[in-house]
Amino acid sequence: MTERERMLAGELYDPGDPELQAAAGRSRALLRAFAGEADRHRRREILRDLLGGLGEGAVVVPPFFCDYGEHIEIGARAFLNTNCVILDCNRVVIGDDVLIGPAVQIYAATHPVEPEGRLTGREYALPVSVGDGAWIGGGAILGPGVTVGEGATVGAGSVVVRDVPPRTVVVGNPARVVRRV
Repeated sequence: MTERERMLAGELYDPGDPELQAAAGRSRALLRAFAGEADRHRRREILRDLLGGLGEGAVVVPPFFCDYGEHIEIGARAFLNTNCVILDCNRVVIGDDVLIGPAVQIYAATHPVEPEGRLTGREYALPVSVGDGAWIGGGAILGPGVTVGEGATVGAGSVVVRDVPPRTVVVGNPARVVRRV
């Protein structure tokens, strides 16, 4: 099994693997081009090269940051505001009609809890999913393995470490359900 296959399977992997380093370098080059491009049509072309999927009418406002890009799928009419960070060491799927506020951070990447495990330099990653019609408020953080349900709202600045049920509003650190919609 390659390090990339381990990474996408949620197993411990070596982020210093040459194949992964090359993919990350490609991503950084495309992100620099995206950030410096004034023409919105050309920016969209760059995003199509970078991402694993980009739905019709989706908008990503630069600057935007990610590890690889190719593991990110953004649905139709989704909107990612400025300064979003997606650590896509595993799949990150953002549904149709999703609104993501400025400075939102989505982390598929994580590390072993035990200090001995962290000292090996190996890490792992778990997929993250945001359902259709969800709204992630500015500055919110979505942790590894989290699913945000369809039509859910994550309050600004919230830290989401557990799945968010569909059509609920969650706030706080850690985020908790405060109402159903």
